[in-house]
Amino acid sequence: METKIKKYVVLSYLVFWFMVLGICGTASMVFHCPPVVMRILSNVCAWAPTIVLLVGFKFFCPKETVKDFYKRAFGGRISALPLVMAAFITMSATMITVFALSQIQGREFGSYWSLGAYPFWASLLYSVTSGPTGEESGWRGYLRPYLNGKYSFFKATVIQGVIWAFWHTVLWLVDSDFMGIQMIPYVVSNVVVMTGLCFIMNFFMEKHDNLIYGIVIHFCFNFLYCFLQVDIWFYVILSAVYVMIIAMLCLARKMMGSSVFDR
Repeated sequence: METKIKKYVVLSYLVFWFMVLGICGTASMVFHCPPVVMRILSNVCAWAPTIVLLVGFKFFCPKETVKDFYKRAFGGRISALPLVMAAFITMSATMITVFALSQIQGREFGSYWSLGAYPFWASLLYSVTSGPTGEESGWRGYLRPYLNGKYSFFKATVIQGVIWAFWHTVLWLVDSDFMGIQMIPYVVSNVVVMTGLCFIMNFFMEKHDNLIYGIVIHFCFNFLYCFLQVDIWFYVILSAVYVMIIAMLCLARKMMGSSVFDR
């Protein structure tokens, strides 16, 4: 992996962790900011990968301008059917998991959902302006093309998923409801699920190379979480669902004529 790529990943980690611990930590513990302010600040933190990319753009992309970068990132064709399919797979994974959980625990499907502290429009706005628009320029716009050009589809996607998952480490520690032994399935689930999301993104973006796909998939995953009220077993089941999704996407790609292990 090139030095500049390693530096990009490391800086994205450090800047994000500093923003979460420094900005959000200070706002919460020193100034006791209300929840809505903390939610806005958390959205700002999600932009760390894009902030690092744009601040160091001349180093990370010496042969491009910012305009050229985004023109390339959004230059691929957008087709309605693949976009809808990508969104459907992402949202269905969560819905199937909740349904399975409701059957296992003997609860109503609707009991796992709540509008929470914010009105619907606010949750929609927060979801759009956090990870989907804040992270994707860096992870899928910059890192993904490099890894896909260097490694096989399978290996590149797994690397992307692991990098993306462990970027969230600080959130597992400061913004999680789980402690002790429950942290093990929670962390494993995060790694598996985020890798699975990368498989969905790469599967569709391999042919339709447009960042819109990554943004939509990321949004569809995040948005439902605004309304979920679940325990650790949700994450255990979700991991299994995403393992099946990864297997099916790899099989589908192979059947379409491209071996998963092609390099």
